[in-house]
Amino acid sequence: MRVSVCVFILLLIASGLKAEDGSGLWLRNNFASPVNVVGSHKSTIFNVAKQELLNNWQGKENATINLLVKKDKRIIGDGFLLSSDKIQANTDLGILYGVFELLRQQQTHQTVSEKVYNPSYELRLLNHWDNLNSSVERGYAGKSIFWRTGENGLVVTENDKRIWTEYARANASIGINGAAINNVNASPDILRPDRLERVKAIADILRTYGLKLYISINFSSPKIVGGLSDSDPLNPEVINWWKEKVKEIYTLIPDFGGFLVKANSEGQPGPQDYGRTHVDGANMLADAVKPYGGIIMWRAFVYSSEEDDRAKQAYAEFVPFDGQFRENVIVQVKNGPIDFQPREPFNPLFGAMKKTAIMPELQITQEYFGHSTHLVYLAPMWEEFFHSDTHQEGTGSTVARCTDGSIFKHRTAIAGVANTGTDTNWCGHHFAQANWYAYGRMAWNNQLTSDQIADEWIKLTFNPETNVRVALPEDWSVNFLKPIKQVMLESYEASVNYMMPLGFHHIFQASHHYGPGPWWERDGVRKDWTMPYYHNADTIGVGFNRTITGSNAVAQYHEPLKSIYGNLETCPEEFLLWFHHVPWNHKMKNGNTLWDEICYRYDSGVKQVRQFQVVWDKAQPYVDAGRFDAVQRRLRTHAHDAQIWKDACLLYFQEFSRKPIPFDIERPIHNLDEIKKNDMDRP
Repeated sequence: MRVSVCVFILLLIASGLKAEDGSGLWLRNNFASPVNVVGSHKSTIFNVAKQELLNNWQGKENATINLLVKKDKRIIGDGFLLSSDKIQANTDLGILYGVFELLRQQQTHQTVSEKVYNPSYELRLLNHWDNLNSSVERGYAGKSIFWRTGENGLVVTENDKRIWTEYARANASIGINGAAINNVNASPDILRPDRLERVKAIADILRTYGLKLYISINFSSPKIVGGLSDSDPLNPEVINWWKEKVKEIYTLIPDFGGFLVKANSEGQPGPQDYGRTHVDGANMLADAVKPYGGIIMWRAFVYSSEEDDRAKQAYAEFVPFDGQFRENVIVQVKNGPIDFQPREPFNPLFGAMKKTAIMPELQITQEYFGHSTHLVYLAPMWEEFFHSDTHQEGTGSTVARCTDGSIFKHRTAIAGVANTGTDTNWCGHHFAQANWYAYGRMAWNNQLTSDQIADEWIKLTFNPETNVRVALPEDWSVNFLKPIKQVMLESYEASVNYMMPLGFHHIFQASHHYGPGPWWERDGVRKDWTMPYYHNADTIGVGFNRTITGSNAVAQYHEPLKSIYGNLETCPEEFLLWFHHVPWNHKMKNGNTLWDEICYRYDSGVKQVRQFQVVWDKAQPYVDAGRFDAVQRRLRTHAHDAQIWKDACLLYFQEFSRKPIPFDIERPIHNLDEIKKNDMDRP
């Protein structure tokens, strides 16, 4: 073994490791062996599946693989039955997913055994917050891959087609079957004929890999685009306008998926502008798309400045409508009650709406996690979310089971806010690709662990071998795979520690959500857009009182959670400041005071990121120079930012606690007034 390892290292040094730019994602070209593919089904997707096997087969030379489209009651939807010599599915798309699973198992050195693979969710979508001017809201990886500006911005080029094809292939490889290609803060112009022609061109490409196309719409489109007097969902002229527009879209795109709608939220128009309800608006649109098999995804992200607690409003506004939405309406709910914060309790809407289809909305793009600069693997957060027990139907009523059809028999769906752009590596940070990959894998199987997914992604993304039939070198597994996976698995908790531990939330600088800003407030700005609204620090303590003596948001959770969260002594410490205004001297479970524990958590986050730097530097012999340098540079900035977060938050909250920072913690190295003045923005 020592000799083979030495030879391996010498070969790497001699070759300098193949230069890579990350554009291949987890689908890097590998050595392919000849294979015989047998299958008589005729379709574009089936032919794509056959070609993927021919181009990427990693198994025994000249083996025979049978692709069989045949009904089997064990297989659900686009699931498949996989064995070492056969892939069987009810649909041609199931065959394609089976091919990618077989290739993944080969490339990650798993033993292929007979097993049925069924998706957790019927619809597995990416939501792109891409604007028609090519910018991307909360996008940190370049411009939109769908929209271009300039004189020829609507002309479909061969480069457009190439990018869309690579995008569709990457999504199909992890089981994603749909994409909403424009911002939820939608421009009405998306519905104009010239824009719809480009939408058709995109749909034609995505379809070859089994992705349905969806668009976000502006609720005022009948008035703005159609020239009507209003957009009242009960106005017969408005109803007819939508029916005609839907007919126009389906004439262009027969398999169009439907509309995503953000209404009466953050200034967006909606049915409430006319004294109507969410049900009125959603059902009107649902009736328009129903004859074509379309759906309406109606977002529950709503809040107003009059509400005493922003965390309560979605539940209060939607639960009374449970059972009133059309069958083809799916209410899309963010994982937490506020807004994709580093750590939130699950949104109480999950499980509470028993008669309505509910789809989780996760954020892949790192709006609140250091953008494309910080290395944060989000799968542990999503794993925590899926396994959270709502107790709505007794113990074991997890969010996963409440949304995937296990408990409530509705149409199932899930959405992830995408992190893709025109950057060469698609995601800005090479490790941000892991979040796109992890989302797709968890959307297909919400019981996969973050550890298992990280292991897969590292092997697919960084494996130096071109022929996977050769076992992974022990040296690479020990000195690269294992420590890098540990960095990934620890990175989420580290980010919570140096940003917002113990239930702190939404204390970012307001405009860019990158650096700390617990002090941020402005005259004339609504209270729930200021940061003190969320932490309520004073000389007594800190935290948002959501118990019965405060906003009583705990009442929206089913027992025993209502009592557990509502009691200072039983509330999980990771949510302590989310539910309670806690005295600075409160004794934590480990014996520390709250103030000391806050200090230790921030300090530990900084130390964790510094250790990530050490681990990555040691990994240099196993990574090509381009990707190594890119990640190393970002980790330096990451460590710098973590230090600023620690210094800013400790010095700011110390003004209220009036207590010393524990002496065994490294002193702040920045001054608070300087941090406030510089207003740390994204690099």
